Amino acid sequence: MSNQEMGHLQQVVADLLDEAKKQGASSAEAGVHAQQGLDVNVRLGEIETIEHTNDHGLGVTVYFGQRKGSANTTDLSPEAIRETVAAACRIARYTSEDPAAGLAEAGLMASDIPDLDLNHPWQIDAQGAAEIALECESAARDFDARINNSEGAGVHTQNSLFVYGNTHGFVGGYPTTRHSMSCAVLAGEGEQMQRDFWYTTSRVPEKLQAAAEVGREAARRTVARLGSRKIKTTECPVIFRADIAPSLLRSLFGALRGASLYRKASFMLDQLGESIFPDWVIIDEDPHLPQGLSSAPFDNEGVATQHRKIVDTGVLQSYVLDSYSARKLGMQTTGNAGGLRNTRIDSTGESFEELLQRMGTGLLVTELMGQGSNPVTGDYSRGAAGFWVENGEIAYPVEEITVAGNLRQMYQDLLAVGADNDIPGSVDTGSWLIRKMTVAGN
Repeated sequence: MSNQEMGHLQQVVADLLDEAKKQGASSAEAGVHAQQGLDVNVRLGEIETIEHTNDHGLGVTVYFGQRKGSANTTDLSPEAIRETVAAACRIARYTSEDPAAGLAEAGLMASDIPDLDLNHPWQIDAQGAAEIALECESAARDFDARINNSEGAGVHTQNSLFVYGNTHGFVGGYPTTRHSMSCAVLAGEGEQMQRDFWYTTSRVPEKLQAAAEVGREAARRTVARLGSRKIKTTECPVIFRADIAPSLLRSLFGALRGASLYRKASFMLDQLGESIFPDWVIIDEDPHLPQGLSSAPFDNEGVATQHRKIVDTGVLQSYVLDSYSARKLGMQTTGNAGGLRNTRIDSTGESFEELLQRMGTGLLVTELMGQGSNPVTGDYSRGAAGFWVENGEIAYPVEEITVAGNLRQMYQDLLAVGADNDIPGSVDTGSWLIRKMTVAGN
């Protein structure tokens, strides 16, 4: 996305805010995005789909005092913008007043927009992307004779531009890119079939894992699952592998969201300042991480983002608030309109192999299924697959099991976080070793 496009979208937002004032709004905010992308998917050595995307959209919210109305459009023409503002104003005039409604405080607006190095376009066409995807899938299919089918490989690249503004006088924007590659294959042995996948993603195309490596990792993970068994119901230590462990943090972050808290629908209600993890645990957010997959100089309300600790020495330091939920709770926004950005939990330093040795005998979880996490009570029960570990060594793959516990207890029972945190994504964590959970099998 060019500087010219950035300037055009900033002018669109500025014009929209002026129009909102002309139509009687006491305050207003607007966000506009534009993106261009390319998706190429191959399967069994043939190009299956090529998709080009080029779209944009605009959302506007107006306030008449503390009455609110919102409207959206994909048409950025001056006439369409006027009609969209008018629609939002009509809605606002008929809604009831909400004491928590309104813009984020003017003093919290980002005054300095740092360059976070998020924009690295990939100069690649459909043919080039197809060649990479074919190389990826070929490496997977050639890895082992038991690889007998493929769900395909894909290459994705996207350039985006986001601009936000409000009647505090704030208008800001920034361009981003995101690129990825993935592969999924199937393997068979006797009557058993198994499937697994792997992927790589980055802001920078040169930092993507090599195509052949992605394919081989997808195949290695698939073949490793052959010979899976069922196990008897037991209680034992559990390791959530590093690519699965982020889901445990996301359950925590969901419980810390202001909307869950003011609705009293969170198992983390009234836990601010309380010890929720062992005292060695530190969890932080770094929205200004260069090239970070969730980095942003300001949130979706224009509030300056900042590095902060969510958990320090095991104690909950902060909720996850936008301005509306903050007002409902009698607090101040944490700059998280749009969510958390680049979260990280500190490692205790053990390698993956050392975690297995420390566990001794127990379950290694490598896949989770279903949505068995209750955000109100913290009760946790999810279908799973993985490996049974004996004497610190992987013994055999297991499937058709359920892991169960309570998230609050699981967080307290966290024994270690591995140093194997090289998994792509915006949640930075190694594997988690949890003292004890119920594993339901036969």
